[in-house]
Amino acid sequence: MSLDHVELHSGARILAGKKNYWFLGRGGIARLRAGQLSPEGTLTPRAEHSLRESGLFAAPQNRLYSLTVLTSTDCNLGCGYCFQNTGPDLAGGNRPPRIGHVRLKSQDTTSILDFAGRQMAAGGLEKLSILLFGGEPLLNPRGCLELLTRAADYGLVRAWMISNTTLLTPELAKDLWDVKLRHIQVTFDGDRPDHDQIRVRRSNGGTFDAIVRNMVRASDATPMSWVLRVNVSHRTHGGIDSLLSRLAGELDVSRCTISFDQIRDMGVGYENDLDHTRNLSASFSRWQRQALELGFRVPRPRATEECRTCGYGDGRYGAVVNADGTLSSCWETAGKPGWEVGTAATGYLPAEQTRDRWLQCGDRYDPSPDAPDVRAFRDAVDAALLDYLAETGRL
Repeated sequence: MSLDHVELHSGARILAGKKNYWFLGRGGIARLRAGQLSPEGTLTPRAEHSLRESGLFAAPQNRLYSLTVLTSTDCNLGCGYCFQNTGPDLAGGNRPPRIGHVRLKSQDTTSILDFAGRQMAAGGLEKLSILLFGGEPLLNPRGCLELLTRAADYGLVRAWMISNTTLLTPELAKDLWDVKLRHIQVTFDGDRPDHDQIRVRRSNGGTFDAIVRNMVRASDATPMSWVLRVNVSHRTHGGIDSLLSRLAGELDVSRCTISFDQIRDMGVGYENDLDHTRNLSASFSRWQRQALELGFRVPRPRATEECRTCGYGDGRYGAVVNADGTLSSCWETAGKPGWEVGTAATGYLPAEQTRDRWLQCGDRYDPSPDAPDVRAFRDAVDAALLDYLAETGRL
């Protein structure tokens, strides 16, 4: 049976593996036999009933409110592809103009947490998750620590941060750990030679060694875990095999989850010439296998789910808030004039005013995540990973 992309209601997916089919539901993963699928590649009524009875269509109940806060819109790096750049550096250096300068202050923290409390009460949500975002959030460490400290009164159960870690010290890592920050996402743009040409300081100079050094020191000081995002483009893909070996030799891989993400054309003047081809999916699958063999964790494929922050159009399960309390629908538009959807002090604007400003994750990517070749690429990579996990007893 030739199986094209199949996505069922409730976000469930069916993938064609080497020896069987895979069902990815919001409640888990299951193997399927060919007899459980129709000639069109959809579930037979009996198979669908069985999967529903097993709870694989239904997501576990989630009482979590997901709050993203930009603690500083400034950044100490000058990456040319950043979606927060408002233009290229016309002088040819590493200082592209950025979204407006705002820094989280105590009065804004009060407004933001009160807003989150109102939203949680309205939605019957009892637990709070906070993502510290920027810019570079550690350009305002005081704001980060105050926000998380005060969020304890609002049911904070989880906090994480997206940071370049060039400003992370062991002492700051300890302070963040003490206020429930448990994970830090860090980006690598390929191996050191490529990374240091792309992920550069605004004051000039590469960042690879500083990032790894600070991660090691923070790991020595705390039980912090790490999410490593590896950006894949025509500039970086040739060095990713060596990057994995290098990181495995320097980091505690048991604390690291690693993912590989193709950079989309969403920054100012940035293009990625890699196409979603069979050769590219084979490379992604090879990197995933290599990472697992080295001891890293790799995220398992999942059903398609709406983002809790931007996926519902009304902020019922989460919000993105700039440091000054301005609300945006998504992290992609935070801090950008004309994309505001309300304020923490007054709440969301009426839907008729925000309809054209409400973006969801990936809406501005080129190509779109929903493009047929992108979906086929994702399905091929996910099926290969599930096959490998099953073959090695990791599933």
